[in-house]
Amino acid sequence: MTTASDTQTTLGAQFQRNPVVRNAISAIVEELRAAQAPITDVRPARSPELAQAYAQMLENAGDIRGRALLYPYLGSGMGNGALVELADGSVKFDMISGIGVQFFGHSDPLLMQAALEGAAGGDTIMQGHLQGNNDAYEFARVLLDQAMKGSALAHVFLCNSGAMANENALKICYQKHAPASRVIAFAGCFMGRSVTMAQIGDSAAGRDGVPLSTLVDYMPFYDHAAAKRMSAGDVSGSTRYIDMCVWHLRQYIERYPKQHACFIFELVQGEGGFNTAPPEFFRALMEVCKDAKIAVWDDEVQTFGRTTEMYCYDALGLGDMVDVVCVGKMSQVCAVLYTSEYNPRAGLLSATFLGSTDAVRAGRSILERLRDNGHYGPDGKHAKHFKMFEQRARALAQRHPDWFPANRDVHDIVSGLGGMMRMTPFGGKKDAITKLCRTLFDEGVITFYCGHDPYHLRMLPPLGVFQESQWDRVFELVESGMAKVAAQHKN
Repeated sequence: MTTASDTQTTLGAQFQRNPVVRNAISAIVEELRAAQAPITDVRPARSPELAQAYAQMLENAGDIRGRALLYPYLGSGMGNGALVELADGSVKFDMISGIGVQFFGHSDPLLMQAALEGAAGGDTIMQGHLQGNNDAYEFARVLLDQAMKGSALAHVFLCNSGAMANENALKICYQKHAPASRVIAFAGCFMGRSVTMAQIGDSAAGRDGVPLSTLVDYMPFYDHAAAKRMSAGDVSGSTRYIDMCVWHLRQYIERYPKQHACFIFELVQGEGGFNTAPPEFFRALMEVCKDAKIAVWDDEVQTFGRTTEMYCYDALGLGDMVDVVCVGKMSQVCAVLYTSEYNPRAGLLSATFLGSTDAVRAGRSILERLRDNGHYGPDGKHAKHFKMFEQRARALAQRHPDWFPANRDVHDIVSGLGGMMRMTPFGGKKDAITKLCRTLFDEGVITFYCGHDPYHLRMLPPLGVFQESQWDRVFELVESGMAKVAAQHKN
């Protein structure tokens, strides 16, 4: 018999609140906590048999893919915070977190709970724009509420990859400024792997064999070393460098009048080298764009959530300048946000998928935890962790100055912002840096490289769960790996 109270809620809500379902989810989460508890430090493969089986898995994966995996990484499905177990039973510190996706590490109980609740509350695995559930828009609401604090951003369109967020942003800019067909981007930028984004990204290998149909003009990113060399008299090198870049931008605009739809800004370059710039550099260029009616597009697919504010434009005080913003990676579900002025006409944006139901739930959990748990501001967790990384990297350089030879193109051996961290040993030489990454993997620390001559060792640690006490252990392993690489280069 149906009661009045039953008719005031949905069957879906009743199922999600069902005590049997809630208790089952709680039981699974508690089993996870117990299972991950033994993972407390790095370790080698658990047995020769597992190591042999793992080698066969890697060979099979390479055959299927058509190329060997860059890192011999196949997860077991279990981890504990920043520590991850591989399928051979070995354990490593994950200091790159899937290039920034796993900000709350591996086997996080709260994300497991959110994902299970999503599975229990989702009648479909994937949600889309034609047929989606309200939890997708609850996620988008949290994303937008944080965005609106320091900007005029007013709307969100969700999608299932950072490249698609960028594709949608480009379409918005093209439509708003039609028939303008050119885009401006920074040298060294990375935009994604789609055909169009590969053309905008400043990597020859990334567009090898791709027909070039997108018109791109490249601007120099801020170069701290060059700016320092430009100092003269009472005028700072930074002022001179910014003036030079403004002149460069105006040359493009005069050369192609009314033909630029947008300028794409990475406020901290990711693949380009974790390069940073002072806020006044961006503001000067953005003001030129505003005067010329060129969209200011802020690509935060990698920076989102991990600098000293949730949105990097807030960290740099640039929210009043942005028209379109893309976010992704740690958010699990990606998105393009835009002002009312840039709200596109019907038909331009659509997609079958926006993301999976469990990703939507987990993404919202991530946003709320970032918002509510002291991650941001000058004294927030991200700023503190960067300082701890910096202190240990500089101490390492003091103990081993020969590992950090001078390079006129490296303004500082340590750089980055918040959870985007880099250091530059071995003069930034590519072969040494890539060898170091492989050696550190064997030592038990997963890192990666970034930049283009010079190259840098980069970390995107899972700061949502990383413990301050773990920095010493990580740098103990880093120092051991660097010693091995240094010895090889001496020989």
